[in-house]
Amino acid sequence: MARVIPSETVVKSPWRETFKAYLELTKLRIVLLLVFTTVTAMVIAADGHPPLKELVFTIIGGALAAAGSSVINQYYDRDLDARMSRTARRPIPSGRVSPSNALIFGVALVTWSVLILGIFVNWLSAGLALGGALYYVIIYTMLLKRNTVLNILIGGGAGAMPVLVGWAAVNGSLNFEAFILFAIVFYWTPPHSWALALLVNTDYARANVPMMPVARGEHVTRQQILLYAILLLVISLLPSAFGTLGAIYALAALALGVGLIRSAVRLIREQTGAAARSTYKFSTAYLAFLFLVMMIDKIIL
Repeated sequence: MARVIPSETVVKSPWRETFKAYLELTKLRIVLLLVFTTVTAMVIAADGHPPLKELVFTIIGGALAAAGSSVINQYYDRDLDARMSRTARRPIPSGRVSPSNALIFGVALVTWSVLILGIFVNWLSAGLALGGALYYVIIYTMLLKRNTVLNILIGGGAGAMPVLVGWAAVNGSLNFEAFILFAIVFYWTPPHSWALALLVNTDYARANVPMMPVARGEHVTRQQILLYAILLLVISLLPSAFGTLGAIYALAALALGVGLIRSAVRLIREQTGAAARSTYKFSTAYLAFLFLVMMIDKIIL
């Protein structure tokens, strides 16, 4: 009789699984996008190449602030996350990380962010990073998200704060050019977030979160996405209008803006999940490519 050799049993390391759970809490993909906008602001503020020391410590401090804010947000929203299929498998509602440990972790990340930015960069950038974290956790998560359809409209300022952090890290001050970059991210947030809300409208309705599709209906949401796409196109051209960036950026901003408007028009005409998913994906790529071209325009020209 042939001898049966049992297959190997793969034993997962508890330390590895714990590390993955805490890393998941930080929402690394969002952190990377926010850090990318921070670095872009630094390149523009420095008119090319920012000082290496400030660049390195701002990346570290900015990443910690964004990650910590995300963790604290998930701590506070753990009851909502447990009720929505899209978020039920997150580390806290799934039981992989305890709420108290998540809160300690999030507060520690934000604290380290402020200390690193304050000591190694400047205290204005540290204060702005802390302000962004408090904006996201208190103004958006605690005050707006569960109570008003304006949650995304007002809360978008939190995601725009990293560009101010980057600008302050280089110049030690802020000017109107920094706030133009802030406005670009601020006006990008509604169409991006509402496209996602259309995809998970059932989840938000189940959790009683007044996102635009739940509070005002999907038709109004699609119209608002188009309106903000048009506003975003106009605002995105301001850096060239004021001479901060050149023709390469202007052409790219125009092309990307028109592409987002076309996607929004398609969303109104088709009113399907596929159209909403396409708009969401395009809006994500829009911000990444727009800020990439900003850096190319400033470094090459």
